Order: sequence, then structure tokens, then C-alpha cells
Amino acid sequence: MTAVHTLGVLLPAVPFGLALLGLLLPQRSRAGAAALGIVGAAVSLAVAVALAVTLDGRATDAAVEWINFGGFSVTLGVRLDPAAALVAVAVGAVALAVQVYSVGYLRDDDRYAPYAAQISLFTAAMLLVVVSGDLILLLVGWEVMGICSYLLIGHDRRLPEAPAAAVKAFLVTRVGDVGFLLGIVLLGVTAGSFRIADVLGHDYSTGQLTAACLLLLAGVAGKSAQFPLHTWLPDAMAGPTPISALIHAATMVAAGIYAVTRLFPLFEAAPAALAVLGVMGAVTLLLGALAATAQDDIKRVLAWSTVSQIGYMAGALAVGSPPAALFHLLSHAAFKALLFLAAGAVIHAVGSNLMSAMGGLRRPMPVTFWCTLVGLGALAGVPPLAGFWSKDGILVVAEQAARHPTGPAAAWVGWLVWIAGLVGVVLTAWYATRLLLRTFLGPSRAQPHPIDGAPTDTPAAVALDAPAPGADRTLGTAPLDAPASAPAPTRAGVPHDPPGLLRWPILLLAVPSVALGLAVFVTPFRSALALDEAHLDGFVIIPVALLVLGAGLAWWRWRADPTVDPATGLGPLRPALAHAFWLDQVQHALVVRPVRALGRLARRTDEVVVDGAVEGTGRGTTGLGTGLALLHRAGVPRAAAAVLAGALLLGAAALVWGGAT
Repeated sequence: MTAVHTLGVLLPAVPFGLALLGLLLPQRSRAGAAALGIVGAAVSLAVAVALAVTLDGRATDAAVEWINFGGFSVTLGVRLDPAAALVAVAVGAVALAVQVYSVGYLRDDDRYAPYAAQISLFTAAMLLVVVSGDLILLLVGWEVMGICSYLLIGHDRRLPEAPAAAVKAFLVTRVGDVGFLLGIVLLGVTAGSFRIADVLGHDYSTGQLTAACLLLLAGVAGKSAQFPLHTWLPDAMAGPTPISALIHAATMVAAGIYAVTRLFPLFEAAPAALAVLGVMGAVTLLLGALAATAQDDIKRVLAWSTVSQIGYMAGALAVGSPPAALFHLLSHAAFKALLFLAAGAVIHAVGSNLMSAMGGLRRPMPVTFWCTLVGLGALAGVPPLAGFWSKDGILVVAEQAARHPTGPAAAWVGWLVWIAGLVGVVLTAWYATRLLLRTFLGPSRAQPHPIDGAPTDTPAAVALDAPAPGADRTLGTAPLDAPASAPAPTRAGVPHDPPGLLRWPILLLAVPSVALGLAVFVTPFRSALALDEAHLDGFVIIPVALLVLGAGLAWWRWRADPTVDPATGLGPLRPALAHAFWLDQVQHALVVRPVRALGRLARRTDEVVVDGAVEGTGRGTTGLGTGLALLHRAGVPRAAAAVLAGALLLGAAALVWGGAT
């Protein structure tokens, strides 16, 4: 095994080993847990950087046999290339920022030790997906992420929404994972090996390949929150804000996109699967953007934004451009982690998730304001920020696939992704501008904050987040983020920028949000992602014009009356958008309720029919035995007479039989 392969093994191994140590720590070992978590993330980042520098541009793999069953070999190995190294750098950077931020964010949490260890395990699982050279090993990392997401989303047990959101995320993603598992089995059994190199090199029939790719897309839809398995992601905001940043930026939702890029040669040979991916991505892109326009909860705005941005990445893959998808994945990791951590600082300052309880925070929170401005600018695609280059690259390749189809995608898929992407630019600019205006500008709408040093779970703080009478919790009006560790303002009622442990991760994430897009001019970076010249001289006039249109509409609406939410201009559409077209309720009616009814029927059948048959057999046998016992009970004179009568009958029968012969 070469030094490069050793680095690839260390990537998931280091945080995994430290996560196991962290899980063995006493629950109140806060300092030890923080040290293990931060060291694990820092070492992973350093190893990822070393790997990115060491790789020479070619894919390399190494493996040893792990298990052999029925002639099928499962290997322990890594498959490394420059793109995988860059994704690993993004995962390590975001994980390190989240670990440092969490030390301050959950400073009074009595369950911080398992929390930090679970983040390390989550990071190790994502890195295993990134470097795995075997589909079974990739599946292990894939499933461990699902378990960790369940534990971390439900971390704050004081919130009634948290356990339900954790269960929902676990079950919805498991639905997709069934298809993902079947797709892996179909590929591995057909190829005779689960090594990714062998799977990619096998010659499949069209039917087998299309079926396998469609099954894999089910898992992608679940993990990456794509329509119709997207409903778990907004509800996952019940988890602590650092976990929201980790899930949305560098793990979980990115895993599905990365898995498709890893196996893209298979999808390239299955145009039907790419067409399905294109439709799924376009619908998700527009659905997420539309839903984000009407949310009042700041974290739910960002959550629906993630759904939309992952739709862009899926669209890039559908038109045959993994480089564009990976580039947007990297830039999205930077600015979305930045936005979630900045949102956590705002929530700590005002004691509420709701933008209707914010406003006027620009002056008391200048650092948070400018960092949020950078993140929202990158999200909307303002040049020259990172999101401008990565999103414009997707629009360019979609436009090329529509006008000059030469790749695996049909022309109509290119048109669908391109038009949806352009509409998404307007919507993204609109809700990003609305978030900035409602949170940082205009008059302050914040209610009195607890006095200095008071935890946010005091009655005063809880009241800030309490839903209005009759409020629908699916709209994000419930207190989705009220950690006991919120730093109180320096004096009552005055918000301020967060302390150093929370501020520095935000500031450091602002750097790639600004500069990562300019990396397209750096030859090694461009070569690592296989980006072409289209990302440098693409047709940007239309996207920039649409960005100005969307931001201008929100600004114009807000300037007319800064005390009124620009979303009121949506009119009768606002309830539908706020509820994301009630797709969650439809899913509940068409899937959840019938499954629960079927479960009740199965339980009743088991109790009445199966258990009834078993218990009935026992009762019948007991009754029969009781009857026979009664027949055998008699007094001595009666029994003697019966025996004598029987003897006489037998004797008479013998005489008659003997005389006859």
C-alpha cells in the first residue's frame, strides 16, 4: 500500500477511532469530548489536504479481501482521485467548524460528550463514502450516516418536535435506502464483484443497467432530499443548528450527489435513468425555491434552500456534467455551512427562530451581518462569489445540452433543467434578499431577551418561541431551536455578535464562500474537477439579469413598507407555498395513514387469528381432557358392575364365536 492509499485509509479511520473513544467517555467529560472531536476533525482536514496535494490527477485504488461468500468478494479498500480529495477537504473543513462552534453553542448541554462523538462518527461515515473502493463498504458508510442523523436530529429531547423529526428522517431515508441496497446487489451480483472498479468495467445489458440506476436513484432521493422523498429535511431543523449545518453542507444530502458522480459511467449508459434524474432535479429545484419564499422560520428558509440547491446539482448530473455538480457541491458546502452557523448566532441573540421576531440587527451584529450577506450573495449567485461560478456552470452546461445535445441526455432534459434553473435564480434572489431584509434591516421586532446569564429555556425565552394560537407547526412556528447554551446579551434586550468560539468558524467559512469560485482560474483546481472553459466564459447575462430582477422585487416590496413582510405580496399563494403545496400532508394521507392502518390490522389479525388459533387449540385440548376425565369418574359399585358387565359380554361373544366355528 502506497503513501497515498495510507492517507485514504486514515481519512475515515481517524475520526472513527476518536468517535469510539468519545462514546466511551463519561457523559459529563466535556473537555475530553471536545478535544477528541476537534482533533479528529482537524486531523481529517489535514489528511484530506495532504491527499489533495499528493494525488497526481489519476484515479488510484487499493483493496484487500474482507469477506468471500458464494464466490462474491467484498473488499476493504479505497478509490482515490482529485475530486474525492476535494470533497474530503470540504467535509473536514465543515466538520471542524461545526465541532468548534458546538463547544460554545452547547456549552451547558449535559449530553455534549455523546453529541461530539456522534459528530465524529457522522464525519467518518461521510469520509468512508467519499474514499470507499467497494460498494458494500460505501453502503456501510451510507447507513451509518442515517443512524447518526437520527441521533443528532433528536439530540435536544426537551423539544417535542425533535424525536418526531428524527424518526421521520430515519424512516423516509430508509425507504430510499431499500432501493439503493437492491441496486448495489444487482450491480455486484451481475458483475461478480462489488469493487467499484469492477462494477464500472462490467458490460451490463440495457435493462439491467437501467433497473440498477433507477434503484440507486431511490436512495439518492432519500439521502439528498429530492422529490418525492424530500419531506424529512425541513423537519430536521428540530436538531441543533450546528447539526443542520453539517447535514446540509457536507454530509448526508451531499452523499447522494457524490454517489451518482462516483458511478456516473453507469448512469451515462442509461439515458432513461438520467431523464428521471433530470425531472426529479427540476421539480425539486423549483419546489424548494418556492417553499423558501414563504417561510418565517429562518432555518426552514435555509432548509428549503438546500433542497433547491441539491436540485441544481441533480440537474447538472442529468445533463451529463459531474464536474459542474461537484463544483456546486463544494461551493454550496462553504456558503450553506456559513449561513446556518450565522443563523445560529442570530437565534442566540434574539431567542427565536422566527424572522418576524428579528429585524434591525445590522448595527448590533455587524460581523454576523456581513458574513450572512456574503453567504446569501453566494447562494443567490452574485458575482464574483463562489455560488455565481458554480451555479452559472450548471446553467451553461444545461443550456448546451438543450441547444446542442451531444451528451447522454436528451435535448428535452436540457431544456427542462435550464428553464427550471433560470426560474430558480429569480426565486433564490428573492428569498435571499427577503431573509437579509427581514433579519438585519428595518425596525427591530425582537421581544425582550432574558437578562445576562439567563439560559434560553427559562419561561421568558420559551415564550418567545411559542407558536401563536392555532399556529400550524409544519410552518416552522414552533420553537425549533432553543438550546440551553444560548449566550445571553451583555445587557437585557440588546443583541450582539457571538463570542469567539462561535464567531471564528463563521468568519473562516466566509473565506471559501468568497474565494472558492475564483479557483476556476487555478489550473490544478480546474483539472481536479475536470472543469472546462465553459465555467470561465459562460453566458452569464441572463442569470445576472434574473438575479437583479428577483432581488429588486423583494427590495421594492420591502421599501414600500419595511414593517410588512414582502411575502405578503404572494397573496393567496402564500399558504400553499408555506406548506410546500401540502405534499407532506399528502404523503401522510397516502402513505403514513394507510401503513399505520395496515399495521393495526396486522396486529389485530395476529391477536385474533394467530394468537386465537394457538390459544383456542390449548383451550380445546384442555376441554377435551376435562370431558374424558368426567367420563372416567364413577363410584366403586358402579365401576365394578361395569367391569362385570363387560366381562360377561366378552365371554358371551367368545361362546357365540366359538359355536359358530
